[in-house]
Amino acid sequence: MSDGQTASSRAEYERLRELIERRLDDYFPTREKTRDTMSDETSSDATLTDAMRYSLMAGGKRIRPALTLLFSIACDTGTPTSAVLDAACGIECLHTYSLIHDDLPQMDNDDTRRGKPSNHIIFGEWLAILAGDALQAKAFGLIAAAPLPPERVVKMLTELALAAGERGICGGQTLDIYAEKRGTNEAGLYEIHRQKTSSLIEAAAKIGVHAAGGTDAQLRAAEEYAGAVGMAFQIRDDTLDAVADSKIPGKTTFFTLFGQRRCEELIAEETKRAKAALRAAFEPAKRAPLEWLADELSKRET
Repeated sequence: MSDGQTASSRAEYERLRELIERRLDDYFPTREKTRDTMSDETSSDATLTDAMRYSLMAGGKRIRPALTLLFSIACDTGTPTSAVLDAACGIECLHTYSLIHDDLPQMDNDDTRRGKPSNHIIFGEWLAILAGDALQAKAFGLIAAAPLPPERVVKMLTELALAAGERGICGGQTLDIYAEKRGTNEAGLYEIHRQKTSSLIEAAAKIGVHAAGGTDAQLRAAEEYAGAVGMAFQIRDDTLDAVADSKIPGKTTFFTLFGQRRCEELIAEETKRAKAALRAAFEPAKRAPLEWLADELSKRET
């Protein structure tokens, strides 16, 4: 990829991320009292929307909604980005719900998320659970209300339901918790993260194709690309955690199975597979931001 393509791809991603950020900000207006500095004494004043907003607007790369918009654009059917934006943001709502619930003491038991106290630390467990539940409902509501042909909306909702359920996020989290108690092998680890990590990334990409009314070939390419990107993303996560010495002792990860050198090779292999998947289904100019994104995620340091 030339320097010019890299620059334009980065600019396009940032443009879409800004659209997503502004739209997410619209959903839950801020109150005078900020939740970032809420103490135990003031947390009793919190509303459900305060807890939802706290995690939704806590930062993040907005990879999943950006993928939805990038794939809808790559299909080149003339579908306006404005018609897909709320559906893309719905995917981020569902992703945020999963993070809130993952951090709970009964799950991964994490006190921080993106450098801030986890939702349940600020708001308490019961309100964190409800905030996650409400964000999941918001996700489906946003997609259901998308100003797109009904047959496309049904396909989009189906993709999200599959990614959220027993063969997606919830199933993957179940396998992950059992693996912490019993251990797992290489095949088991791949299955955990195929469900827990890759499923929603795949759904985000496929929802973009459905939103645009793309072809079957484009849908298959989106699924293969996103599955590879999702796996590379998880392997990079495991590597970064290990280097930072923040991984759970004794937990099986890609790093503990393969070591850093092999992990780097696997990330490169998955990234190459992701980019190759696009070539037969999307024009070079349209797929360039997706190729750039795959490379950027493979090299990330946070």
